[in-house]
Amino acid sequence: MSVFGRKPRDQRVRAKGLRAFVALVYGFLFAPIAVLVLFSFNDSKRNATWQGFTLKWYGALFGNQPVLDALWLTMKVALIATVIATVFGSLAAYALTRYKFRGSSMYNGSIYVPLVIPEIVFAVALLSGFNVAGIGLSMKTVIIAHVAFMLSFVIVVVKARMAGFDTRLEEAAMDLGANELQTFFYVTLPFMLPGILAGALLAFVLSFDDFVITFFNSGVGNTTLPLKVYSMVKFGVTPEINAISVFMLLISVVMLLASYKLQGGAPTVVTAKEPAKE
Repeated sequence: MSVFGRKPRDQRVRAKGLRAFVALVYGFLFAPIAVLVLFSFNDSKRNATWQGFTLKWYGALFGNQPVLDALWLTMKVALIATVIATVFGSLAAYALTRYKFRGSSMYNGSIYVPLVIPEIVFAVALLSGFNVAGIGLSMKTVIIAHVAFMLSFVIVVVKARMAGFDTRLEEAAMDLGANELQTFFYVTLPFMLPGILAGALLAFVLSFDDFVITFFNSGVGNTTLPLKVYSMVKFGVTPEINAISVFMLLISVVMLLASYKLQGGAPTVVTAKEPAKE
């Protein structure tokens, strides 16, 4: 009998039950994705029953010029918006973490507003702002809308990283003769880098996959890949649409793996140890 009064056999039964429960949860989460991937290779245009294995839908995907144009526009918008959101979000996170100023508590609380309000409300608010300012909808408004939406995510991620920063490292660098700019680039920025990379990754994925905000703020002739998929779904879900979805899923997975690799190779900051006692 164990220390807590539970027999080893009962513990094994309980462990098996927990494993089965976890398997059911993961099956519930990933079964639709598995079906999506499987039917992207289905040799049937109706996509209702399995008719055999084929790669023709992927060939049709890369031969579809409107889809490729939508993909290029999506990548362009995502890259530009990610760079802008990452730069300004990282600087804002640094300022909110390191300095106390009038209204800083209000700013720290307000960054969570875009995270909790419904995305459609945020999209309509941006559209109303563009209309009031007299700005016509175009690719620029899509980029502005994506940056406004992604800023809070970048700030939250970088702030979480900065919460564990030891300010004595900066003091030690300045004691050794470094000025404020050198201290930031050689001490603070390397520590922030994993959070910045994670924030940039999250921002890119949010922009790449976004539909609602893009739908309300894109205007005519600015069809991103999610909008293109939406227009194609109106005529039925085909294996070609599944192939597009698998391609988008693959990009997200590759970026997650790349981010994990980059963060694993980020510089490690070692805190100063107390001097040994004699």
